[in-house]
Amino acid sequence: MEWKRFLSIPVCSVFLLMGFVYYITVFIFIEDWVGLQSSAGTLNAMIFTFMASLCLFSFLVCVLKEPGYVPSPYVPDVEGAAAPPHQEPLNNSSQLRRCDKCVTYKPPRAHHCRVCRRCVLRMVMIISCASQKNWNFSGRIPMKIFFVVSGAMMFGLSITFGTLLGWHIYLMSCNMTTIENYEGIRAAWLARKSGHSYRHPFNLSVYKNITSVLGPNILKWLCPIAVSHLKDGMSYPTAHDS
Repeated sequence: MEWKRFLSIPVCSVFLLMGFVYYITVFIFIEDWVGLQSSAGTLNAMIFTFMASLCLFSFLVCVLKEPGYVPSPYVPDVEGAAAPPHQEPLNNSSQLRRCDKCVTYKPPRAHHCRVCRRCVLRMVMIISCASQKNWNFSGRIPMKIFFVVSGAMMFGLSITFGTLLGWHIYLMSCNMTTIENYEGIRAAWLARKSGHSYRHPFNLSVYKNITSVLGPNILKWLCPIAVSHLKDGMSYPTAHDS
């Protein structure tokens, strides 16, 4: 059942964190600074609610979306790839990648997920009502402490999520997954050691890399369910093809 995906500590923690941030921002900070009944407070609350709704919707799609799997009859389209799964490949081509756990061939950019217990195409990361309390803010000292603690938490979250956002923008501009980035670091080190240069094979150009992930239509970039531009995940264009 799909709803069982929500019964996990990481997913529940994200929901609690989203609820905490939304409640503190709207009903504490905006209410205390400008008031929700004012025009400025209403505008700020509407903008923040819209952004929070996008975040929540994107996370729901991430949890409910099927991560993809390698078709059982998949065999690389190279010479010597038709060997049975229990035998070794007939050549040393890099396209003949085998998964030791699934005992099958893996397409390019596919990796085994321990959570899903299967190989996932272009794997990056699989992710699979609060009660009100009567807060007593009548005194100035508790209110100041609350603002300092909440501000420190919001600052820490902003730095963390901002760094994570910048990191994934970099990966997307290079057309790399997190796993491929770490593999590329080792490949680049080995290439320098042997006097060669290394380039990520799927790095086409910044524009092509971004549109291959988000799609050619910029208006659909904020819609996480716009995936019609994505291919089947069995093959990818490389820098040598362009």
